[in-house]
Amino acid sequence: MRNNCCAIITARGGSKRIPDKNIKLFNGRPIISYSINVAFESGLFEDVIVSTDSLIIEKVARDLGANVPFRRSVQNSDDFSTTSDVLIEVLDNLAKQGRNYKYICCIYPTAPMITKDILTRGFELLLENSFDSVFPISEFSAPIFRSLKINNDNKLEYNWPEYKNTRSQDIEKAYFDAGQFYWINVETFLQNKDIVTNNSGGIILNQLIVQDIDNEEDWIIAELKHQLNIGKFN
Repeated sequence: MRNNCCAIITARGGSKRIPDKNIKLFNGRPIISYSINVAFESGLFEDVIVSTDSLIIEKVARDLGANVPFRRSVQNSDDFSTTSDVLIEVLDNLAKQGRNYKYICCIYPTAPMITKDILTRGFELLLENSFDSVFPISEFSAPIFRSLKINNDNKLEYNWPEYKNTRSQDIEKAYFDAGQFYWINVETFLQNKDIVTNNSGGIILNQLIVQDIDNEEDWIIAELKHQLNIGKFN
């Protein structure tokens, strides 16, 4: 254990698009188990905490060795609560117990392709650059600046017409949040109340170890990616 770090896994109940999403079996195991296990395997954390409003998720988390020191509040358990809201609540409750951490890593419960090496790289980047936060990103597979939209007349328009005739290789690369975890400096986070600031850093990940899981099709794709030998893509 080192550097006064805590892992916080945010796992509320009540998923609508994928019922019981956070504990649904993913390649034979509850999907949250991957996040909990990698947190322990990394050796980075003094504690691994799960924030949940669900008794079922709480039991699964405890069975996997995670700590559930308090139940998530009702106001931070709806569809409009942000990750920042949840983390602030957890940090506030921990402080009331006299438990304060210099760094936290918010790990999402549906991130089965995280490895301990990726977590370690993120922490090292946070420290080396004195970032407020660090999180994994991945490059869009097609140039986003040549993306299209459908207008009110059902006609196609470019979002950025100025790039209409620009060669793909001449367009600046764009990245998206991989939605796996956030390393956070607690002091600056509590000041800003924002995870992503103008002092955030990113770890670029191959798309073979990145998959947003919002529906059943996403779930199947993620399972297929997970079945690959992902180690060589880190």
